[in-house]
Amino acid sequence: MKIVRYILLMVLTSLLVAGMLWSRGKARDMACRQLDVEVVNDDSTTFVSAEGVTRTLGQSGLSPVGRPMWQINCDAMERLLGRSEYIESVQCYKDEALGVVHVRVQQIVPVMRVFDGDVSYYVNRTGKRMTATDAFRADVPVVEGHFGGGFSPTRLLPMIEYVESDSTLRSLVSMYCVADSNDVFIVPSIRGHVVNMGSPDGFKQKFSKLLLFYRKVMPVKGWNTYDTISVKWSHQVVATRRYSQQRTEDAYDPDDDEPAPDMEMMTDAATPVPKADAQEAKKAEPKKKEPKKPEAKPAADKKPKQEAKSSGKAKSKSADKAKKAAKPDKAKKDKKKQK
Repeated sequence: MKIVRYILLMVLTSLLVAGMLWSRGKARDMACRQLDVEVVNDDSTTFVSAEGVTRTLGQSGLSPVGRPMWQINCDAMERLLGRSEYIESVQCYKDEALGVVHVRVQQIVPVMRVFDGDVSYYVNRTGKRMTATDAFRADVPVVEGHFGGGFSPTRLLPMIEYVESDSTLRSLVSMYCVADSNDVFIVPSIRGHVVNMGSPDGFKQKFSKLLLFYRKVMPVKGWNTYDTISVKWSHQVVATRRYSQQRTEDAYDPDDDEPAPDMEMMTDAATPVPKADAQEAKKAEPKKKEPKKPEAKPAADKKPKQEAKSSGKAKSKSADKAKKAAKPDKAKKDKKKQK
């Protein structure tokens, strides 16, 4: 009896396996009836659509609709769609029983926007780039600079995420400027200066020094005193004066616990200006023009005039005397004529 049961079980198993193989063979021979495309993250912005994915597969000759399921290459479809700069990831699989091919697409998620000269593009977490266009705008941190030689924009990602997670720093930092891998600048929303962070490493300690400098130094020295604040060196903040003709640097040690360190940088605003600065200020001041004094005329010029006047008066007096002397003579002559 047991032998009969065992034989029946073996027969049923064989029939089941044969049925599965037959149905699978029939399913493989079945033509694809539908392409199901889903864009996973299309809730906020849409620059990848199901219609666009279908059109791309059709133009490349990889459209599965109408083909036998066994001829459909899902790996080739994934590689093709993955090369698009707008797609971050793609997954393709087949439902042979229903004759449906499913494609799941995730749009690129930008974490920063890079301006490199005249070129602008978005970057995702893995460093993939997407050309920026007027049709799509993402509210992400802005980075300016040229990246090459193994220095990728993603090197800034830990620092950017740290800033975005802190409300104070997020309101402080307006953009990032990269000169090279050891000179990364942040442009604060407080206008008038920039901050040199050095390399993107050790940013937590650097931001702590910067905020301490803002609290202790800037209210005393004035927010327009410096044009560059550097926190790239450990245990030191170096600030470059703005208006001095010869650029000078002030150093501040944030590890000093004294409330008013004995440094030129931390002195009171009423402290007199150093001699060097005073001399430079004098040089910078425009020279006042003194009014021209009238030139004194030499005394020799006056004497001839006085002499001329006196000689003129003398001549006029002698002429009068001559006239008076001539008058009596005329009177005598007239009397003689009358006689």
